[in-house]
Amino acid sequence: MQKLIKVQKSVIPACDVADLRKLGELAEATAGVSGIGAYKVGLELVIPFGLGRVAEAIRRHSQLPIIYDHQKGGTDIPELGPKFAKAVKSAGADAVILFPFGGGATEEKWIESCLEEGLAILVGGHMTQAKFLENEGGFIADSGPEAIYRLAAGRRVTDFVVPGNKTDYVLKYRQLLEEVLGADNFILYAPGFISQGGDISETGKVAGANWHAIIGSALYKKEGIEAMRQAAKEITSQITGGEK
Repeated sequence: MQKLIKVQKSVIPACDVADLRKLGELAEATAGVSGIGAYKVGLELVIPFGLGRVAEAIRRHSQLPIIYDHQKGGTDIPELGPKFAKAVKSAGADAVILFPFGGGATEEKWIESCLEEGLAILVGGHMTQAKFLENEGGFIADSGPEAIYRLAAGRRVTDFVVPGNKTDYVLKYRQLLEEVLGADNFILYAPGFISQGGDISETGKVAGANWHAIIGSALYKKEGIEAMRQAAKEITSQITGGEK
């Protein structure tokens, strides 16, 4: 198993900020903090500035992996998979997040295309918001996330996004992946903390030895570089427990 992030546990800042200046401050504040594992970027920066400029802004301060969250990539037709993968790779990202709600054919093709471009792939199937699955009043079949995770695991994917604020499901998907891939042969990534109600310590109890917390507003809403740096240190200590 090739690891995108070399340590077993870390915090990934979700860089959902409005401009490149704020992104640079966030990267500068967190780059030297032990326990920061990667950076996740998405629509708020990439739509106005482009993924290339966003990646450059992070690279001025850190060489940690950059994860592009297409929100939600992997839902369109299979034929767009190669175009997506080439564009992301050429812009300087190291990994992508896919939530392939568009069916098995699309999931297979987009995974294949990203692997061919040398991109690490994080596959999600269950989101953090309320009323997501049918049994909650949502649109996604209750069996959908499990099918997504199983297919991805069968296509050499070992990194999976799970809803950190829904610990029962984190445990369920961890057990599913242990059944398919074997214990310690996969890595979980979890958003949904702080403002969405998730608790890092509680999720850590069910996520296993290899997992990373994706944290957004608890970091970037702090005013000033030093305040963001201190928040990063406090949050990373919750997941790493002092590990290096």
